[in-house]
Amino acid sequence: MDFQTLQFPYRRHADQDAAEPARHPVVVVGAGPVGLALAIDLAQRNVPVVVLDNDHQLSVGSRAICFAKRTLEIFDRLGCGQPMVDKGVSWNVGRVFLRDEPVYAFNLLPEAGHERPAFINLQQYYVEGYLAERAAQLPLIDLRWDNAVSAIEQQADHALLTVDTPDGPYRLRADWVAACDGSRSTVRELIGQSSTGRVFKDRFLIADVKITGRQQPPERWFWFDPPFHPGQSVLLHRQPDDVWRIDFQLGWEADPDEAKKPENIVPLVRRLLGPDVPFTLEWASVYTFGCRRMGSFCHGRVLFAGDAAHGVSPFGARGANSGVQDAENLAWKLAAVLQGEAGEGADALIASYGAEREYAADENILHSTRATDFITPKSAVSRLFRDAVLQLARTQPFARKLVNSGRLSVPATLDGSSLNTPDVDTFAGAMRPGAVAADAPLPEGRWLLRGLGSGFTLLVFGSVPGWARDLPDLGLLAVPAGEATALAWQRYDATPGSAYLIRPDQHVCARWRAPTAAAVLAARARALGRMVDPQTERSAA
Repeated sequence: MDFQTLQFPYRRHADQDAAEPARHPVVVVGAGPVGLALAIDLAQRNVPVVVLDNDHQLSVGSRAICFAKRTLEIFDRLGCGQPMVDKGVSWNVGRVFLRDEPVYAFNLLPEAGHERPAFINLQQYYVEGYLAERAAQLPLIDLRWDNAVSAIEQQADHALLTVDTPDGPYRLRADWVAACDGSRSTVRELIGQSSTGRVFKDRFLIADVKITGRQQPPERWFWFDPPFHPGQSVLLHRQPDDVWRIDFQLGWEADPDEAKKPENIVPLVRRLLGPDVPFTLEWASVYTFGCRRMGSFCHGRVLFAGDAAHGVSPFGARGANSGVQDAENLAWKLAAVLQGEAGEGADALIASYGAEREYAADENILHSTRATDFITPKSAVSRLFRDAVLQLARTQPFARKLVNSGRLSVPATLDGSSLNTPDVDTFAGAMRPGAVAADAPLPEGRWLLRGLGSGFTLLVFGSVPGWARDLPDLGLLAVPAGEATALAWQRYDATPGSAYLIRPDQHVCARWRAPTAAAVLAARARALGRMVDPQTERSAA
C-alpha cells in the first residue's frame, strides 16, 4: 500500500446528531504514532477509545525514521511489530567520521540473544500506516478523521470537547483526554499551558534521496566537518525503497526557503555521493529544534504525551521512541483506573504517569542537549575541545566515550518511582525495580517478553511455588533451569526460586530471592498506586 497517497474519508458520526454530548471513557487527540499506539493499547485492554485527528492522511516525508528495540517490543505487543521489522532496515552499527577519515565504530547490540535489532530505519508514514491498519482491526477504536478539537472545558470528573468537522462543530464528553497532537499542540494551547526550555539556533536540511542499487551496509554514518560539506555535520541513514535520509547542518544564518529549493539541495547531495551516482530527490524539509517540555504532563482530566508534552533534538532518535513509551506507560494506568483495578490508588496511579514520564523526558532532554552542544559548538573553545576529542578517539578508547553524535535512545529506568517496591534481597545486574524487563530466548523458539501477560506477571525462575498459581489477577511465566534458558537466568541474576513482578508495561516493579504470596500482593498493590502499610510489607517479606 502507498501510505503516502492514502487518504481517509471523513464520515459523519451519530455523536454529531445527539441531543446531549455523548460521553466516552477516553478521547485521544492526534492520530500520529503516539496517539495510535495509545489507542491500540487501550482497545486491547478492553477500553473503548475515540481518536480525533484534524487531518485525513498520514505524515509526509521520512520525519521520524529510527525506531528503537524497546519501541519494536512495544509494537510487537500491539500486534504490528513484525510488518515494521519486515519493511524496515535493521541496524546495530554506527560509524563516526572526522572530515573524510573514520574515527571509530560502535555496536548498539553487541550480544546475541535478542529477538529485535537495536534499531530499524522506517519512514514515519509506514509506522503510522501499520498502526492505522492495526487500529482498523479493533472494534473498540473509533477513529474520526477531519475532526479538530477547538475548545475544552474541564469538569470535576470529565472534560467537554468542542470538535470542528466539515459538517460543523459538535461536542463530546470524555472521562479522560489524551493529548497526542504534536509539538504545536492545540490542546496544550486551549488549556493555557506551554512548553519551556532551550531553543537551538541552528538549521538542518532533511533530504530524502532515492538511489537505486547503492551498495552500503545498513549503518548510521555521521560526519563532523566533512570535505563535501566543510565546517558542518552530516548524518546518513538508509531507509526502505532505496531511499536514503541525509541531514545536512546549515547554520543559523541559512535561509530555510532557499535551502529547500531543489537547485540548492542537488549540489549538496552530489558532493556527498560523487559525480557519477544517479539519484532523485524525493522530499526535503528544513528544521530548527529545541529541548523543551511542559512543567506537568497531567492537567486535571487532560494528559499529555509525545511531542505535545516534550520535545528534543532529532539526534539520538529520542522523539518518537520516547512518545511511544509515554503511550505504553499511560495505557495500562488509564485502563486500571477506568476498570476499577486501581481502586483507592486511582489518583496516585494517574499522577505516577506524570512523575515517571517527566523523569524520562528530563533524561532525554539532558542527553539531547549534550549531543547538540557537541555537534554544534557555540564557541572557539568548545570547537577546539570537540575536535581534540575526535582526533584522540581514533586511537584512544577513553575519548570515544566523549564523542557525542547523538546518544541513541534507550528506555528510562524509573528509579525512585512510587510504584517500585524497594529490594530486600541482594541482586546484581541491570534488572532492578524501574528497569524495562530484558528479553531473552526461551525453549522452542519462544521469547521471554512475548511470554509476559497484558497485566501484571510474576516471572519465576525454577520451580513455581504452589501459592503462585492461585494469586488473583496475576499472570505467571516460569523459566526452568537449563542450557536453553541460561541467558535469561544470567540477565536476571537468577537463582532457584528468584522471582520478578513485571508491570503491564514490562517494567520491573519488585524482585525477591524467595517471595511470599503476601509480598507479591503488597508489591502489586503498591504498583497500582495503593497505600501499603510498611509493617505489613515487612512482615510479608
